[in-house]
Amino acid sequence: MPRVAKWLGDAMEALIPSKMPLMEVVETNYISPKIKRIRFQGNLSGMSFQPGYAVLIRVNETEFRNYTVVFNDVENGILEIIFYIHGQAPGSLFIDNLNVGDEIRISAPRGKKQYEPTIKQHLIFGDETSLGLACSFLPYLKKNQHQFQFYFELDESNFNVPQLLGLENYSVFSKNDIFINRQLINDLPIFNSPDWNTSHFVLTGNATSVQNFRHVLKSNSVKGRIFTKGYWLKGKAGL
Repeated sequence: MPRVAKWLGDAMEALIPSKMPLMEVVETNYISPKIKRIRFQGNLSGMSFQPGYAVLIRVNETEFRNYTVVFNDVENGILEIIFYIHGQAPGSLFIDNLNVGDEIRISAPRGKKQYEPTIKQHLIFGDETSLGLACSFLPYLKKNQHQFQFYFELDESNFNVPQLLGLENYSVFSKNDIFINRQLINDLPIFNSPDWNTSHFVLTGNATSVQNFRHVLKSNSVKGRIFTKGYWLKGKAGL
Protein backbone atom coordinates (compact mmCIF):
# COMPACT_ATOMS: atom_id res chain seq x y z
CA MET A 1 0.00 0.00 0.00
CA PRO A 2 2.44 2.72 -1.12
CA ARG A 3 -0.11 5.51 -1.64
CA VAL A 4 -3.59 6.29 -0.31
CA ALA A 5 -5.82 9.37 -0.14
CA LYS A 6 -5.01 11.59 2.85
CA TRP A 7 -8.47 11.08 4.37
CA LEU A 8 -8.03 7.31 4.27
CA GLY A 9 -4.62 7.49 5.94
CA ASP A 10 -6.06 9.74 8.63
CA ALA A 11 -8.98 7.36 9.14
CA MET A 12 -6.72 4.34 9.52
CA GLU A 13 -4.77 6.03 12.29
CA ALA A 14 -7.87 7.42 14.02
CA LEU A 15 -10.24 4.46 13.82
CA ILE A 16 -7.89 1.57 14.55
CA PRO A 17 -5.22 2.95 16.92
CA SER A 18 -4.81 -0.47 18.55
CA LYS A 19 -3.72 -1.80 15.15
CA MET A 20 -1.38 1.14 14.60
CA PRO A 21 0.20 1.87 18.00
CA LEU A 22 2.07 5.08 18.68
CA MET A 23 5.82 4.42 18.92
CA GLU A 24 8.45 6.79 20.27
CA VAL A 25 11.95 7.03 18.82
CA VAL A 26 14.24 6.26 21.76
CA GLU A 27 17.56 5.73 19.96
CA THR A 28 19.07 6.41 16.53
CA ASN A 29 22.41 5.36 15.08
CA TYR A 30 23.93 5.79 11.62
CA ILE A 31 25.82 2.61 10.76
CA SER A 32 27.00 4.44 7.64
CA PRO A 33 25.89 7.75 6.12
CA LYS A 34 23.07 5.87 4.34
CA ILE A 35 22.22 3.14 6.85
CA LYS A 36 20.25 4.25 9.91
CA ARG A 37 19.19 2.04 12.81
CA ILE A 38 16.27 3.23 14.95
CA ARG A 39 14.90 1.82 18.18
CA PHE A 40 11.24 2.49 18.93
CA GLN A 41 9.24 1.94 22.11
CA GLY A 42 5.48 1.68 22.61
CA ASN A 43 2.66 -0.75 23.21
CA LEU A 44 3.21 -3.93 21.17
CA SER A 45 0.83 -6.15 23.13
CA GLY A 46 -0.92 -8.74 21.03
CA MET A 47 1.54 -8.46 18.15
CA SER A 48 3.27 -11.51 16.70
CA PHE A 49 6.64 -11.15 14.97
CA GLN A 50 8.33 -13.65 12.66
CA PRO A 51 11.71 -13.35 10.87
CA GLY A 52 11.25 -11.11 7.84
CA TYR A 53 7.92 -9.63 8.92
CA ALA A 54 7.44 -5.95 8.09
CA VAL A 55 5.49 -3.03 9.53
CA LEU A 56 3.84 -0.24 7.60
CA ILE A 57 4.90 3.35 8.35
CA ARG A 58 3.23 6.50 7.07
CA VAL A 59 6.00 8.65 5.59
CA ASN A 60 3.90 11.62 4.48
CA GLU A 61 0.22 12.59 4.14
CA THR A 62 -0.49 10.14 1.32
CA GLU A 63 2.29 7.53 1.27
CA PHE A 64 3.18 4.47 3.33
CA ARG A 65 6.25 2.24 3.21
CA ASN A 66 7.03 -1.28 4.46
CA TYR A 67 10.08 -1.84 6.67
CA THR A 68 11.41 -5.14 8.02
CA VAL A 69 11.66 -5.42 11.80
CA VAL A 70 15.18 -6.32 12.92
CA PHE A 71 14.54 -6.93 16.61
CA ASN A 72 11.47 -7.03 18.82
CA ASP A 73 10.72 -7.35 22.52
CA VAL A 74 6.93 -7.38 22.82
CA GLU A 75 6.94 -7.55 26.61
CA ASN A 76 8.95 -4.33 26.90
CA GLY A 77 7.44 -2.69 23.81
CA ILE A 78 10.70 -2.40 21.89
CA LEU A 79 11.40 -2.87 18.20
CA GLU A 80 14.28 -1.92 15.93
CA ILE A 81 14.44 -1.27 12.19
CA ILE A 82 17.41 -0.71 9.88
CA PHE A 83 16.63 1.85 7.17
CA TYR A 84 18.40 2.56 3.88
CA ILE A 85 18.56 6.32 3.29
CA HIS A 86 18.86 6.93 -0.43
CA GLY A 87 18.11 9.94 -2.58
CA GLN A 88 15.10 12.20 -2.11
CA ALA A 89 12.49 9.44 -1.90
CA PRO A 90 9.61 10.15 0.53
CA GLY A 91 10.53 7.27 2.84
CA SER A 92 14.20 8.24 2.96
CA LEU A 93 13.46 11.89 3.69
CA PHE A 94 11.04 10.98 6.48
CA ILE A 95 13.36 8.46 8.16
CA ASP A 96 16.44 10.65 7.83
CA ASN A 97 14.64 13.39 9.77
CA LEU A 98 13.44 11.17 12.62
CA ASN A 99 15.07 12.04 15.94
CA VAL A 100 14.89 10.83 19.53
CA GLY A 101 11.59 11.90 21.04
CA ASP A 102 9.63 11.84 17.78
CA GLU A 103 6.49 9.69 17.67
CA ILE A 104 5.05 7.74 14.74
CA ARG A 105 2.44 5.05 14.24
CA ILE A 106 3.24 1.60 12.87
CA SER A 107 1.01 -1.20 11.68
CA ALA A 108 0.93 -4.69 13.12
CA PRO A 109 3.70 -6.86 11.60
CA ARG A 110 2.76 -9.02 8.67
CA GLY A 111 4.23 -10.98 5.81
CA LYS A 112 4.66 -14.43 4.32
CA LYS A 113 6.62 -17.18 6.02
CA GLN A 114 10.26 -16.85 5.07
CA TYR A 115 12.21 -18.79 7.69
CA GLU A 116 12.11 -22.58 7.34
CA PRO A 117 13.26 -24.17 10.63
CA THR A 118 13.26 -27.73 9.27
CA ILE A 119 15.65 -27.01 6.38
CA LYS A 120 19.35 -27.31 7.17
CA GLN A 121 20.82 -24.82 4.67
CA HIS A 122 19.67 -21.25 4.15
CA LEU A 123 20.94 -18.70 1.65
CA ILE A 124 19.74 -15.12 2.01
CA PHE A 125 20.36 -12.61 -0.79
CA GLY A 126 19.73 -8.88 -0.96
CA ASP A 127 21.06 -5.33 -0.92
CA GLU A 128 20.99 -2.46 1.58
CA THR A 129 17.22 -2.77 1.84
CA SER A 130 17.69 -6.40 2.94
CA LEU A 131 20.13 -5.83 5.81
CA GLY A 132 17.31 -5.71 8.34
CA LEU A 133 15.95 -9.01 7.10
CA ALA A 134 19.39 -10.60 7.42
CA CYS A 135 19.71 -9.34 10.99
CA SER A 136 16.27 -10.70 11.85
CA PHE A 137 17.24 -14.14 10.50
CA LEU A 138 20.65 -14.42 12.17
CA PRO A 139 19.57 -15.33 15.75
CA TYR A 140 17.29 -18.10 14.44
CA LEU A 141 19.92 -19.48 12.08
CA LYS A 142 22.50 -19.65 14.86
CA LYS A 143 20.19 -20.92 17.60
CA ASN A 144 18.92 -23.78 15.44
CA GLN A 145 22.39 -24.58 14.07
CA HIS A 146 21.65 -24.07 10.40
CA GLN A 147 24.27 -23.84 7.71
CA PHE A 148 23.77 -20.39 6.27
CA GLN A 149 25.22 -17.88 3.87
CA PHE A 150 24.38 -14.23 3.19
CA TYR A 151 25.01 -12.71 -0.24
CA PHE A 152 24.83 -8.90 -0.41
CA GLU A 153 25.14 -6.58 -3.40
CA LEU A 154 26.06 -3.21 -1.92
CA ASP A 155 27.40 0.21 -2.79
CA GLU A 156 31.13 0.34 -2.11
CA SER A 157 30.55 2.82 0.73
CA ASN A 158 28.52 0.15 2.54
CA PHE A 159 30.85 -2.82 2.07
CA ASN A 160 31.74 -2.81 5.79
CA VAL A 161 28.17 -2.50 7.06
CA PRO A 162 27.48 -6.27 7.42
CA GLN A 163 30.51 -6.51 9.71
CA LEU A 164 29.40 -3.48 11.73
CA LEU A 165 25.98 -5.10 12.15
CA GLY A 166 27.55 -8.30 13.48
CA LEU A 167 26.48 -10.47 10.56
CA GLU A 168 28.36 -13.71 9.86
CA ASN A 169 29.04 -15.97 6.88
CA TYR A 170 28.48 -13.23 4.32
CA SER A 171 29.90 -12.35 0.92
CA VAL A 172 29.69 -8.82 -0.48
CA PHE A 173 29.43 -8.03 -4.19
CA SER A 174 29.35 -4.80 -6.15
CA LYS A 175 25.99 -3.71 -7.52
CA ASN A 176 27.63 -3.37 -10.92
CA ASP A 177 28.93 -6.90 -11.02
CA ILE A 178 27.54 -10.38 -10.41
CA PHE A 179 23.78 -10.03 -10.14
CA ILE A 180 23.22 -8.00 -13.28
CA ASN A 181 24.72 -10.88 -15.29
CA ARG A 182 23.04 -14.29 -15.19
CA GLN A 183 26.15 -16.09 -16.42
CA LEU A 184 28.20 -14.64 -13.57
CA ILE A 185 25.52 -15.73 -11.10
CA ASN A 186 25.79 -19.20 -12.55
CA ASP A 187 29.50 -19.22 -11.66
CA LEU A 188 28.89 -18.68 -7.94
CA PRO A 189 30.38 -21.41 -5.69
CA ILE A 190 26.98 -22.63 -4.49
CA PHE A 191 26.31 -24.14 -7.90
CA ASN A 192 29.37 -26.36 -7.49
CA SER A 193 28.20 -27.69 -4.13
CA PRO A 194 25.52 -30.40 -4.22
CA ASP A 195 24.80 -29.81 -0.51
CA TRP A 196 23.20 -26.48 -1.39
CA ASN A 197 20.84 -27.90 -4.01
CA THR A 198 18.15 -28.45 -1.38
CA SER A 199 18.70 -25.16 0.44
CA HIS A 200 16.03 -22.63 1.29
CA PHE A 201 16.66 -19.46 -0.73
CA VAL A 202 15.36 -16.06 0.37
CA LEU A 203 15.89 -13.45 -2.35
CA THR A 204 14.99 -9.81 -1.65
CA GLY A 205 16.04 -6.26 -2.56
CA ASN A 206 16.39 -5.04 -6.13
CA ALA A 207 13.59 -6.74 -8.10
CA THR A 208 15.80 -7.10 -11.20
CA SER A 209 18.60 -8.83 -9.27
CA VAL A 210 16.05 -11.04 -7.51
CA GLN A 211 14.60 -12.07 -10.87
CA ASN A 212 18.06 -12.82 -12.29
CA PHE A 213 19.07 -14.94 -9.30
CA ARG A 214 15.79 -16.83 -9.30
CA HIS A 215 16.12 -17.55 -13.03
CA VAL A 216 19.58 -19.07 -12.53
CA LEU A 217 18.43 -21.16 -9.56
CA LYS A 218 15.55 -22.52 -11.62
CA SER A 219 17.81 -23.23 -14.60
CA ASN A 220 20.04 -25.25 -12.27
CA SER A 221 17.01 -27.23 -11.09
CA VAL A 222 17.53 -26.51 -7.40
CA LYS A 223 15.18 -28.59 -5.28
CA GLY A 224 14.81 -26.21 -2.34
CA ARG A 225 12.12 -23.60 -1.83
CA ILE A 226 12.77 -20.17 -3.34
CA PHE A 227 11.14 -17.20 -1.63
CA THR A 228 11.32 -13.93 -3.57
CA LYS A 229 10.31 -10.39 -2.66
CA GLY A 230 11.43 -7.40 -4.70
CA TYR A 231 11.61 -4.42 -2.34
CA TRP A 232 12.21 -1.88 -5.10
CA LEU A 233 12.51 -1.50 -8.85
CA LYS A 234 14.30 1.32 -10.65
CA GLY A 235 11.79 3.87 -11.90
CA LYS A 236 8.93 2.59 -9.74
CA ALA A 237 8.01 4.10 -6.36
CA GLY A 238 6.73 2.23 -3.35
CA LEU A 239 6.87 -1.47 -4.22
